[in-house]
Amino acid sequence: MATIKLLLVDDEERFLNTTKILLEKRGVVTFTATNGADALKVMDEHRIDVVVLDVKMPGIDGVEVLRKSKQKHPLVEVIMLTGHASVESAVEGLKLGAFDYVKKPCDISDLIAKVNEAYDRKHAMEEKIRKAQIDKIIRHPMAVFEKE
Repeated sequence: MATIKLLLVDDEERFLNTTKILLEKRGVVTFTATNGADALKVMDEHRIDVVVLDVKMPGIDGVEVLRKSKQKHPLVEVIMLTGHASVESAVEGLKLGAFDYVKKPCDISDLIAKVNEAYDRKHAMEEKIRKAQIDKIIRHPMAVFEKE
């Protein structure tokens, strides 16, 4: 199985550091960001598969980060991370294309299961796109030279 590249975004540094350690012990390459602006920057600089994104953060909140990330990186799957008071925001995130949401505090095995599901969905979509590109080339070999 391929290594999952995950971005964990939360303004609570203790949660961020502990969760990163637990994810990396399970073989997940984990990048972190403590705010929305840094999260968007990390996504531009690294090939990220899955984002675990806190809904409530100062500055750019999780819903806005989701909105911007889906515009620029539509195949990246996002799992919204929410406290009990922000379930409504997580639901809004689902409407904007988030894969799922988990409540804090979350069990690491539950989080890993959702991350794996999100990665599988992203991988399947990438395969579908590659297959469509190959089919296009087979049907129209000169399409290789066309500009998109």
